[in-house]
Amino acid sequence: MIRFYNENSSLKMRLRDETLIIEGWGKNALRVRATRRAEMPAHAHALTESVEHNATVRIDTEAKCAEIVNGRIKATVNHVGIICFYRDDKLILQEYYSCYGGSIRKESICYKIIAREYKGISSDDFKITVRFESDPSEKLYGMGQYQMPILDLKGCTLPLEQRNSQVSVPFVISDKGYGMLWNNPATGEVQFGKNITKWVSTESDMVDYWICADETPADLVRNYTECVGRAPVMSKDYLGLWQCKLRYRTPDEVLEVARKYKELGIHLDVIVIDFFHWTVQGDWKFDTKYWEPEKVKAMLDELHGMGTKVMVSVWPSVDKRSENYYKMEQQGLISYTDYGSQQTYDYQGDCGTVDFFNPEAQQFVWETCKKNYRDLGVDLFWLDNSEPDSVAYDFEVFRYHTGRGSKVGCEYPKLYLKAFYDGQNANGDTDAVNLIRSAWVGSQKYRGLVWTGDVQSNFESFKDQVIAGQSMGLAGIPWWTTDIGGFMTEDSSDPDFIELLIRWYQFGVFCPVFRMHGNRGPDWDIPALDDRDFGGGYLYTGHPNEIWSYGDECFNIMKKYLDLRISLKDYIASLMEETAKTGAPLIRTMFYEFPDDKQCWELPEQFMFGSDYLVAPILQLGARERTLYLPAGKWQSLSDNSIIDGGRFVTVPAPLDTIPVFRKA
Repeated sequence: MIRFYNENSSLKMRLRDETLIIEGWGKNALRVRATRRAEMPAHAHALTESVEHNATVRIDTEAKCAEIVNGRIKATVNHVGIICFYRDDKLILQEYYSCYGGSIRKESICYKIIAREYKGISSDDFKITVRFESDPSEKLYGMGQYQMPILDLKGCTLPLEQRNSQVSVPFVISDKGYGMLWNNPATGEVQFGKNITKWVSTESDMVDYWICADETPADLVRNYTECVGRAPVMSKDYLGLWQCKLRYRTPDEVLEVARKYKELGIHLDVIVIDFFHWTVQGDWKFDTKYWEPEKVKAMLDELHGMGTKVMVSVWPSVDKRSENYYKMEQQGLISYTDYGSQQTYDYQGDCGTVDFFNPEAQQFVWETCKKNYRDLGVDLFWLDNSEPDSVAYDFEVFRYHTGRGSKVGCEYPKLYLKAFYDGQNANGDTDAVNLIRSAWVGSQKYRGLVWTGDVQSNFESFKDQVIAGQSMGLAGIPWWTTDIGGFMTEDSSDPDFIELLIRWYQFGVFCPVFRMHGNRGPDWDIPALDDRDFGGGYLYTGHPNEIWSYGDECFNIMKKYLDLRISLKDYIASLMEETAKTGAPLIRTMFYEFPDDKQCWELPEQFMFGSDYLVAPILQLGARERTLYLPAGKWQSLSDNSIIDGGRFVTVPAPLDTIPVFRKA
């Protein structure tokens, strides 16, 4: 028999061996937890911030049902434990096997499919499935970064797991006026089917999700980020040009590039020293054969004199040849596998992986990086391979300090980032920005700048990134960027690639961070430094990737758009302040700014940069015009200053030196 309780304005239900708790959690929002364990687990997971609510509970003992109301959202639980959610008393979401006019769907009884399903596994945990009724006409957005040209996720199946270029941040926004967070770091899957919505956690101890109902997507993002945390204000020092290539091999190579930029009158905000500047993975220090201490100090002093910050790459892999490996292994600071080989990473060495779920591992890695980098004058860190990258993505095999990868693994990049955030704060580096290849819910509050990983250099991939930036913003990750031109280039002298690079660079101007990076092939024809450096082999470096590296026409276009970026610095800084206050992304879907315009829910290939600029990237090779939609009002073209009336589609010219951008007039 079902039993309901009002416990401190939370609704608690007991039915057979299941406990359900629904409680107010922030503005117009509820948190739902359920378990078949004897006690409800106490994890907060991503809901870490202190928030208030005004929830009230009403129990109807005669009808054997109950409800909880918090502002505009209401949840009801019927006599068999099924939950329905309402915004202003209008149904917005309901669990599968739900009430229709007070009755239960007959076919659901025959199917024996239930809303909250627990399947025991070889531990005290469960494989958990939660099913909801699906509205076939509903539109769904967010969820982080998936490499696909799809903005509206209705009909999609998405893996809940971190991989190189895939970032799972399981917060989804509906055009029906609600947002839902799957508050669980377990790996799994979500299916947004037309007939059913299904969330699956591979290994978990409870159902845990948060749902909010409000007027606009901006309201939903504001309420959500209030509960999970917001990015702080990013300093204007990082809003100009970041220069990077696959790998600068020596201080002389770094300074040659920086001096050329200075000679051209171009200020570099950040220059990056990428992978294998070290001895072996896990030493986290410069290889003195190529990075002599005296030269490193002179390089840092000169760069700082130019006003340029220096970033170095850090990986979480620890080679067995590293001076730190056995010390870390003996102290339990390296993750291990439940069975099979203990090698979890195999690029250029037999490696283990740092267990950032262990606070001692976080402290050890930060202190090592502080001693070997920060104390020398290095400013920022590039936290690469942060999924973490593995020999194979066998999440159920990897064992961490707090559980198997299949139970906790999606949170790995967030804790990797937190290790450096905590260390930098203690060191007084409270405006440092760290670049990272993955994220989970709440990573934004640890000053993490996510980039899209090792994506291909083609227009198909470029389109995917334009859409990914919009989805990441809706999922609460506002600091986001890409490798301009993509990462993997077979021939950087190919005119088609140079056109792609220009179009991507123009888009990059309207990203939160403006960053040149990529492996510019072919690798095989690059001269080696000595017998250890094979040029195109072990320590390959990639062809030049500076804005003068692709010919005069390309340079002139890039310089034009760099000047535009610099002119926008104050505007971008104001967006960063808005983000810190409200959680608003910088790259915004059209419907984020124009939620009442139905057409704006159908425009994946254009976006708003803040509230003022409409950006329509050129996403096809050879295209010299672009059709786009202007919402109602007057819009000024950045290319010729003409004023155009909105509320319609327009086709505008887009020669190679022009990206269509319109400002609200």
